[in-house]
Amino acid sequence: MATASLTAELRQETGKGAARKARAAGRVPAVIYGHRREPQSLSLDARELGRVLERVSASSVFELTMGGATVRTLIREIQRHPVKRTLVHVDFQELVAGEQVTVRVPLIFVGTAEGVRNQGGLLEETLRELEISADPAGIPDHIDVDVSGLTIGHPLHVRDLTLPSGVTALTDANATVVQVSAPRTGDEGASSGEAPSGEPEVLRAKKTEE
Repeated sequence: MATASLTAELRQETGKGAARKARAAGRVPAVIYGHRREPQSLSLDARELGRVLERVSASSVFELTMGGATVRTLIREIQRHPVKRTLVHVDFQELVAGEQVTVRVPLIFVGTAEGVRNQGGLLEETLRELEISADPAGIPDHIDVDVSGLTIGHPLHVRDLTLPSGVTALTDANATVVQVSAPRTGDEGASSGEAPSGEPEVLRAKKTEE
């Protein structure tokens, strides 16, 4: 499980005016909630937050230090400026051991599929991430998907995945994760090319008879 550290300041002033003032000072307005906590307004250094977000995934746990205490959190929402793409607001959820949380983690495809290596097929990755439920202490950075035994006509579904202990998949169990599509044969191309060339020949034949 990947973790990252951030420092936040408690924000006494709230509202759009206070948020604009924080951004003008190089800070990002934020809020933390969860575990019977009343939503609390914060602000973070924009540069520090930007650097951290460049190197962690959405499922990373953030150790947020504020007011002399450190709490473990997940980022639940990031708002960015629609044009400039600068950070506008961030929502944090406090995590508590023993309380299951819902997160999305990336899928990493490992190996070369049998259907690609020996059958000339094409690997199609249908899902790139998986929604799971897990204890905060057991959130995986990613989930490996071994595709080495995958052949044409036999896709992998969510129910076929091997998940870490304590992790439950919330994505539809019947959803296709990855499959190998059949190669396009030369016969298919030839048959598709024959129809256009055959039609003018018939027309020419009729013209000759006339």
